[in-house]
Amino acid sequence: MGFRLLKRTSGIEKDLDDFLDQVSRSGLLFKSGIDCYLRGNLESFAKKTEEMIGIEHRGDALRRSLETQLYTKTLIPESRGDVLELLESMDRLLDHFKGALWRFDIEHPEIGVEYHDDFRELASCGVEAVEATVLSCRAFFKNVDTVADHMHKVIYWESESDKVSTELQRKIFGREDLRLSHKRHLRDFARYLEKIADEAEDVADRLNIYVIKRSI
Repeated sequence: MGFRLLKRTSGIEKDLDDFLDQVSRSGLLFKSGIDCYLRGNLESFAKKTEEMIGIEHRGDALRRSLETQLYTKTLIPESRGDVLELLESMDRLLDHFKGALWRFDIEHPEIGVEYHDDFRELASCGVEAVEATVLSCRAFFKNVDTVADHMHKVIYWESESDKVSTELQRKIFGREDLRLSHKRHLRDFARYLEKIADEAEDVADRLNIYVIKRSI
């Protein structure tokens, strides 16, 4: 068994697991919400968006509770700054999922059926990247020796996301029958979804630094 950053008796581990569960669940909900939007099921899409708001509120409350516990219980003082930064970074991933659904709800992009599979794949890449980041975080707290088992997947999915987004944008701007404003609108949404995997990779990069610091 590798080194555990938090002891089982600290009481904080349950809240941490719950917080990471919210991040993971937000990804699944986001993916389902995008699918509802593309299928034209706006009633189900609205329900997913409302559910996402509840998850975001739950995640924020857990993050604040964790931050308070880290200070009031004087837990892991030598790593507290890194842990706080990691929690805030994971919370931003959850926020990005919520923000993406809000953008679809507010702007109602007209996405032709020929692009549906590409947008679904792009959303899936982002969700997979975040999920791999969640698993890396769990490993960081419970068995730091296993972080690398998940970290490489974040990099893979970020690369796949970049490929899908680039090809999608080529398809969009290759169309001669779309207004330039419409092309730009679709491009902006492609880039916004692509950014989810980018942010997940940024978190993974910082986490890798924390792992190195723990090994010194």
